[in-house]
Amino acid sequence: MLLRLCAAALAAATLTACATNPATGRREVTLMSEGQEIALGKESDAQVQKEMGLYDDPDLQRYVTGIGLRLAKLSERPNLPWQFAVVDQPAVNAFALPGGYIYVTRGILPYLDSEAELAGVLGHEIGHVTARHAAQQYTRQIGGTAGLIALGVLVPAAQPFTEASAQAMGLLFLKYGRADELQADSLGVRYAGLGNWDPEGVPDMLTTLGRLDEAAGDRKGVPNFLSTHPEPLARVKEIGPEVQKAKAGKSGFVTDRASIRAQVDGVIFGDNPAQGIVRGTTFLHPPLRFRLDFPAGWQVANSPQQVMSKAPNADVVQILQLVPQPQGSSVEAIGVASMEKAGFRLVRGERATLAGLEAHVGEYDGMVEGLGQVRSRATHVRHGDNVYMIAGLAAPGLFSEYDTAFTTSQRSFRPLSASEADAIKPARIALYTVRPGDTWQSLAARSAGAVTPAALAAMNHAEAASQPQAGAQIKVVVAG
Repeated sequence: MLLRLCAAALAAATLTACATNPATGRREVTLMSEGQEIALGKESDAQVQKEMGLYDDPDLQRYVTGIGLRLAKLSERPNLPWQFAVVDQPAVNAFALPGGYIYVTRGILPYLDSEAELAGVLGHEIGHVTARHAAQQYTRQIGGTAGLIALGVLVPAAQPFTEASAQAMGLLFLKYGRADELQADSLGVRYAGLGNWDPEGVPDMLTTLGRLDEAAGDRKGVPNFLSTHPEPLARVKEIGPEVQKAKAGKSGFVTDRASIRAQVDGVIFGDNPAQGIVRGTTFLHPPLRFRLDFPAGWQVANSPQQVMSKAPNADVVQILQLVPQPQGSSVEAIGVASMEKAGFRLVRGERATLAGLEAHVGEYDGMVEGLGQVRSRATHVRHGDNVYMIAGLAAPGLFSEYDTAFTTSQRSFRPLSASEADAIKPARIALYTVRPGDTWQSLAARSAGAVTPAALAAMNHAEAASQPQAGAQIKVVVAG
């Protein structure tokens, strides 16, 4: 589908395609018709649902969709086949596909303190669609390279081992320029005001996300609103005149904190055990019944395709993921073949047993984009119907320094019993009335590491240096 759209777009370019931007009224060159926008959005939507999954909460989905549709009908492109969804991802993000497909992650919802802020987020993403920012990004990319540059979800070191870097998924994380972001902010303010939501929800939302950025609460390598929608705090001041314009001579705007708090009460926070869960530096996967301990002090990021950990202050990583296993092949053959496919040559290897499971451990040499020449210690282990690869990657000069950490971590792979798997529950958002003596530090401690004090403060529209007021109702994260 994407290649057909590329061909059609290039054919259109020979005719010097020019169109009027619906949101701005300006004439501009574009290589994507509205029909192509819709077709690409529909195709990519299927991939989003497959790769990310929709959050299993029909009431929450209806709530977000209802607000989104009200806003979309007030936009300059009300007749697009608008669709809105909450995807089952912990990252703090919202994004749009061409043609009217809008997504918010469940991870962003706890950080929105009112329905007006949710309207601001959805209005902002609607603005990217109505102003054809994604289509323009596509035009710029295809004009320079005759193909879309897919922006990876994980750091470049992970790329050789994953087959999930489809071009359509790259559309989700195109980083808009400052002008596009300000225009989407302005359109979000306009749509919110027309829908009778308080336009202050847009700068309020940007302020919270800016505080979260300062709190450094998001894992590196995970796409989030702060990386794909840059400089939220800097945009707060710039959007001020638009907010005042939208509010001029009007009153009775809706803020509505109660409705959104009721909706996020009980929402999963952080990883969903159904997709594997990170606790500290331990990765547990209840449905697949295994655990792996990554090196102590390393940062761990979970995604649907792979789990990656990174050493502090060094370009050294370790990756966990499933690998294809031809029927009847040994773990040794599967392991060597998968590494060769990724461009790695076996230096030495041996069969092994991990917690009673058949395994193969090898050292490999290869090249990795962003790291250059690397040495890898990779363990492949068969558990149930799957073969898992655990691969540590480091430059040859660093390999001996980190090999003990790789080896110790990879040897920690073991099955989970049924009772152990059943006992793993996700952290969730809960409403809580502050008691005397409570602090952000003490409240965050109840999450068993799922949220930092600074991020918890940002979740409740507070400065990290402040403390919660006794008697106030706030959102907290409760460990499973």
